[in-house]
Amino acid sequence: MSLIQEIAKRKTFGIIAHPDAGKTTLTEKMLLFGGAIKTAGAVKSNKIDTATKSDWMEIEKQRGISVATSVMGFEYKGQKINLLDTPGHQDFAEDTYRTLTAVDSVIMVIDCVKGVEIQTEKLMEVCRMRNTPVICFINKLDREGQDPYDLLDEVEQKLNIKVRPLSWPISMGKSFKGVYNLYDKQLNLFTPSQRKVSDDRIIIEDLSDTQLDEIIGSNLAEQLREDVELIEGVYPDFDPKEYLEGKVAPVFFGSAVNNFGVQEMLDTFIKIAPGPKSRITEEREVKPEEDHFSGFIFKIHANMDPKHRNRIAFLRICSGRFERNKPYNHVKGTKALRFSNVTSFMAQDKEIIEEAFPGDIVGLYDTGNLKIGDSLTDGEALQFKGIPSFSPEIFREVVNKDAMKTKQLDKGLQQLMEEGVAQLFTFEIGARKVVGTVGQLQFEVIQFRLKNEYNATADFVPMNLYKACWIHSSDKKKLDEFVRSKQRHIARDKDGKLVFMAESKAWLQMVQDNFPDIEFHYTSEY
Repeated sequence: MSLIQEIAKRKTFGIIAHPDAGKTTLTEKMLLFGGAIKTAGAVKSNKIDTATKSDWMEIEKQRGISVATSVMGFEYKGQKINLLDTPGHQDFAEDTYRTLTAVDSVIMVIDCVKGVEIQTEKLMEVCRMRNTPVICFINKLDREGQDPYDLLDEVEQKLNIKVRPLSWPISMGKSFKGVYNLYDKQLNLFTPSQRKVSDDRIIIEDLSDTQLDEIIGSNLAEQLREDVELIEGVYPDFDPKEYLEGKVAPVFFGSAVNNFGVQEMLDTFIKIAPGPKSRITEEREVKPEEDHFSGFIFKIHANMDPKHRNRIAFLRICSGRFERNKPYNHVKGTKALRFSNVTSFMAQDKEIIEEAFPGDIVGLYDTGNLKIGDSLTDGEALQFKGIPSFSPEIFREVVNKDAMKTKQLDKGLQQLMEEGVAQLFTFEIGARKVVGTVGQLQFEVIQFRLKNEYNATADFVPMNLYKACWIHSSDKKKLDEFVRSKQRHIARDKDGKLVFMAESKAWLQMVQDNFPDIEFHYTSEY
């Protein structure tokens, strides 16, 4: 197959949502339709011995939440689909933000009972920064939720995007009967089946057909006819171009846990979703169909297999063809790297591959050469844009509880920080180590993984810090002077960049006024 044909077959997208909206369940059902798994394990069910396929870390199985982005690939109707299931919990927002740099479109899951929640709004802002195309899946229609029209209004207002329903629910809660597909003009009725794919759909191509009244009852049939007429009258026809520009979000309704509405969305998705898109580097725009290979690392995960202390870097391929065992230029490094162990993912099941194409996400076994944001190319020095670190919200000092295990603790902290679980700041004076996170839960994850993966124990003592600001000045003398005068408050991040640790908002303001030549930044990518 030619490079152009390979690119045309690929769709790479992320699933994003507020916690508990049903994101991981939806991921499972897509894998079910793609034939990647035979039965789905309910995320929080104790009766099913197989935990959810995309939540595989020990801590995820214990808590029933996703704490790390999972990458999965599967084939569906001749398309190669790369799916990234992100953590919904706001404490892991940074992992999600970084993941969004590696996808071409997103599916946003909204709970029909709770509607649009705060975390969904934050994630949508990140999509807006890049005009990422968004499909909206309104989930849990097997429960009594808000009126569908109210939900559509809420999505428009809170997420600041126009919507266009492409499927419509027939009632909800206990009387939920199925979904009418407005895009293909057909009605699909399902029997609730949580674990297998069911095929007993009844296809009704004309809503005036009296068979509809017999199947769902005349009241619901009449209501559906009115709803469809209203939608077609109120909303303009769906324009795929507007969706691709990120201006309109197509909306689907369903119940992921019961396989309602998932296939309609998946069938429409492969028709309208964008293939691999161009990527911006500091030097130029990189198009997927270029002959030369390029790609960037957006995530690193250590110890995916607890028996082997391995470290996997996730590479998004942006252009050309990636081949196993071929030497590639590590743009920020000193030497060319070659990878004999290149894997594609099905959650934690991995298979060795010989080559990969734009849009694919591959795992590279790495001994510590690669960092998040690094570029690999087959010659040209390109630096891909847009993988920042944000200033954390909560700061705690690391206190080692076992002096005999200092080495293990240092190694564990270094690896977890390179994964992007949190940020580490080391003070210039006294070499005190401070971990900064977005949320409380990350400290528990770090503590758990230090103990289980590195056999190191540490306490995290709260610190009175307001912000970590990356500092910069075009006048080196002024910068040195500032660092000398504020030495007690100067730290370095894991990459050795200078950071000013501000104790309060008012004090930071005062320092900024007193040192006008110093720039203070809240993200590391200034």
